[in-house]
Amino acid sequence: MTRLQRFSTFLFALGMAFMFGCASTAKQEGTGEYFEDSYITTKVKAALLAEPALKSFEINVETYKGIVQLSGFVSTQADISKALEVTRGVKGVKSVKNDMRLK
Repeated sequence: MTRLQRFSTFLFALGMAFMFGCASTAKQEGTGEYFEDSYITTKVKAALLAEPALKSFEINVETYKGIVQLSGFVSTQADISKALEVTRGVKGVKSVKNDMRLK
């Protein structure tokens, strides 16, 4: 085997290891999904902060595979509804789980 063939084989094997090592499974995110979820979380938090009717410092946001979970404590049912509405309006959000509680 020539040096070029060995080097090509090595690069192919390295590429395959990288590709399968970063792939997602049913219970674990891949690298791309992790960054996408981080982006969605940031966008949702920014949208909640921009909403003057909400005290969004008391709303926690977590995202997994595009599904956003909101938790924390709010003062009224209207705050819950508004937070859900704002979150659903963020691009990339597939669905929203509500774990917010009234104070």
